[in-house]
Amino acid sequence: MNYHKYIDIDVINGRGTRCTLFVAGCEHKCPGCYNKSTWRAHSGHPFTEQIVEQIIHDLKDTRIKRRGLSLSGGDPLFPSNCPAIYSLCKAVKKACPDKDIWLWTGYMLEKLNQTQREILKHIDVLVDGPFKQELADAALEFRGSSNQRILEAPFG
Repeated sequence: MNYHKYIDIDVINGRGTRCTLFVAGCEHKCPGCYNKSTWRAHSGHPFTEQIVEQIIHDLKDTRIKRRGLSLSGGDPLFPSNCPAIYSLCKAVKKACPDKDIWLWTGYMLEKLNQTQREILKHIDVLVDGPFKQELADAALEFRGSSNQRILEAPFG
């Protein structure tokens, strides 16, 4: 997996102060996407164990208390991202059980395959659905268009 950007202090992508990782790879290619540079799976930087360690270190930092980790992109549930995202979510939950994990995906919950569903066991909030420019609304909290849903665990 590759990633484009890691933000160690973020107050936009989810509730509270967070760490946010923007991964590479997305097959949805939504018209009007604000993050087109993340579509190509091999763009950005290699995701390494050092990044995992940095995320966990930042989540444990008591000087700047973070509520959790946000995973966006690209699409964290893009098929080739799933193994690394699964491992990251498990590592964060083990090291930081008091932190929540939010994940944004263009896939709908009902259409997720078994591999993607395994990741859901380790996250707390799923924002699902493709961005639809005709349904865009800047007033929406944590999503770009009104078709997207904010779903809390447990997931159906």
